[in-house]
Amino acid sequence: MIATYGHGTENDFLLIFDSQDEHSITTAQSAAMCNRDTGIGADGLIRIIKRGGKWFMDYRNTDGSVAEMCGNGIRVMARYLVARGHVPEGIFAIDTRDGLKYLRVPMEGDISVNMGRVTNHEQAITAAINGQIWNGYQISIGNPHAVVFVDDINQVGPMNEPPVVRPREAYPEGVNVEFAQITADHEITMRVYERGSGETRSCGTGTCAVALAAVVHSKGRLPSTWVINPPGGRLEVSIDSDSNATLTGPAVLIKDVDISEFLLA
Repeated sequence: MIATYGHGTENDFLLIFDSQDEHSITTAQSAAMCNRDTGIGADGLIRIIKRGGKWFMDYRNTDGSVAEMCGNGIRVMARYLVARGHVPEGIFAIDTRDGLKYLRVPMEGDISVNMGRVTNHEQAITAAINGQIWNGYQISIGNPHAVVFVDDINQVGPMNEPPVVRPREAYPEGVNVEFAQITADHEITMRVYERGSGETRSCGTGTCAVALAAVVHSKGRLPSTWVINPPGGRLEVSIDSDSNATLTGPAVLIKDVDISEFLLA
């Protein structure tokens, strides 16, 4: 069986085209494929299927756990659908566990996706790592985020272990943690620790969470547009007056890979 390897701002994925929903990938098989030491290596796995006549993104984290949505992953999936001739370029929808997402997909160049509503829960949270602790913002965009602003992104240090976020009850299903530094007018550098994956080079939903948190943090107003720079590249997030976010950035297909050996386990 063949999968396709691709990335969005170096947030990388394995894509399995299974339009008829015929192949069940177990948690262990997904984790084995994504393992960078013994497998192919990726931040997540996307099974491309059809449900109810709609394209559906069945997304798994590196450890095989199910996730609601992935902003970089859905752009890579959209690039696959257009590049392989399954959908014409233009505007179309992909269904996710967080509902339908509409994308604008040219044959070449950046892809935009309407990510839906970003919510600031206005609950005080803290995030701690490497003996340091910061106050932060509890944000959700289909999946949960804790956003912390720092004076210097380098002061965060290594993220070999997940940051400790309190209160625990604010995130019963785990949390993605973003550390962000405002570096210029409406421009931010960020790092992210994703639940089920560890530190990644980028996170699409995370950039949207950071953009809304930045509006609150800077006492700004909506609508607002921010350039977000994770380690893997440049993304743009626009949030309208109703707190709906549009994420724009690249999506690249790299190569096809044989995953047959992992499906035998």
